[in-house]
Amino acid sequence: MAIIVNLDVMLAKRKIKSKELAAIIGITTTNLSILKSGKAKAVRFSTLAAICKALDCQPSDILEYVAD
Repeated sequence: MAIIVNLDVMLAKRKIKSKELAAIIGITTTNLSILKSGKAKAVRFSTLAAICKALDCQPSDILEYVAD
């Protein structure tokens, strides 16, 4: 089971920098970087909701399931 994080794609589509998104949603740039790289073990629904609100997207635009 693999979950692919497409946060960098959405940032590019919306022309928003990571630092700007981190400030908008209230997390550190380090934590956002961990999310972007796919190294995060979990993501809070409140954080996912804040990202979706800031980027005007759906969770499925950010997270993708790919079978092994």
